[in-house]
Amino acid sequence: MAVILGIESSCDETSASICINGKVINNEIASQAIHEQYGGVVPELASREHQRNIVPVVDHVLTHASINAKDLDGIAYTRGPGLLGALLIGSSFAKSMAASLDIPLIPVHHMKAHVLAHFIDDPKPDYPFLCLTVSGGHTQILRVNGATDMVILGQTQDDAVGEAFDKAAKLLGLPYPGGPMIDQLARDGDPGAFQFAESEMPYLDYSFSGIKTSILYFLRKEVQQDKDFIHKNIHNLAASIQHTLISMLMTKLIKASEQEGIHQMAIAGGVSANSGLRQRLEQEANKRGWNVFIPDFQYCTDNAGMIAISGHLLYEHGAFGSITDSPLPRMPF
Repeated sequence: MAVILGIESSCDETSASICINGKVINNEIASQAIHEQYGGVVPELASREHQRNIVPVVDHVLTHASINAKDLDGIAYTRGPGLLGALLIGSSFAKSMAASLDIPLIPVHHMKAHVLAHFIDDPKPDYPFLCLTVSGGHTQILRVNGATDMVILGQTQDDAVGEAFDKAAKLLGLPYPGGPMIDQLARDGDPGAFQFAESEMPYLDYSFSGIKTSILYFLRKEVQQDKDFIHKNIHNLAASIQHTLISMLMTKLIKASEQEGIHQMAIAGGVSANSGLRQRLEQEANKRGWNVFIPDFQYCTDNAGMIAISGHLLYEHGAFGSITDSPLPRMPF
C-alpha cells in the first residue's frame, strides 16, 4: 500500500491531498480571492499567500485522513508549468518534508496531472484515449497511451481558450475570472444571435487570438451606435461567444477522433467545468458513439487531488525526482 501526499501550487491556489493505494481521500484547496481586485493573478501576492497557506493546508489533509507524516511513502508536487514563485513554495516545502522523512520525491507535470485526474473516480478510461485539455494557459488534444506516455496531436499556436473566455468577458465588462460568468450568462441567451470569426489552423492545431479581435471590433462598432448595446444583449453575447469557442474546440476533437480511430474521449483542465462544453461533448458522444469521461468539478480546476493520483501512478513506475530538480515555469511536455 502506497500513501502519497500531493501538493499543488502552480498559480493562485494552495492545495494538498492524500492518496492511499490509488484512492484520493481528500482534496483541500485554499483559494486566493485577493487577485479579483486586480483583474488577474499577481505573482508576488500569489507566492505570499502560498507561504501563508501551505502548512495549515497540508496539516489539515494529514489530520483528516488520520495519517501521520511518518506513514507517507512519497510526496508528489507540481514541478511546472506555472508561476516561478508559486512553484518554488510548493517544491521547497515538498523537498524539505521528503528529505526529513527520507522518502521519494515525485515531480509532476501540471497539465499531465489534469489528464490523470480521470483516474481518481470511476468510471475510468482505458488506454488509449483522447483528451482535450483546456485551461487558462493551455489548449491541447492528447493521445494518452499510458500514465507516462502522452502524445500531443494538436495545440494552440497563440492564446489558450481559457484566455479567450476571460478576455472576452473583460470586453463585456465582467469581473475576473470571467470564463465562469460567460458560462452562467450564456444559459439564458441565444447562441446563434451573433456571429464571430473562427480562426483556421492546419492539422489539429488551434488559434484563439483572432476571435478576440473579432469580438473587440464587433463590440466597438455596436457600442458606437448604442452605448447600452452590451447591457441590452449580455446574455446573447455570452451565449454566442461561448458557442463559437466550443465549436472551435469540438471541430478539431472530432477530426482527431476520426484520424486516430479512438472513441474514448476525455476533457480536462479548468475550462472542462464549462457547462456548454460538457453538454456539447455529450451531444457528440450520442451522435458518434463515443465513451465520454469528465472529471468531477473539484478536479477540473487546479487541485492537489490530480497531483496525488499522478504521484500514485508515477510511484508505481518508479518515476522519482531529485532534491536538485528546479521548478520549471515553462516545463516542456
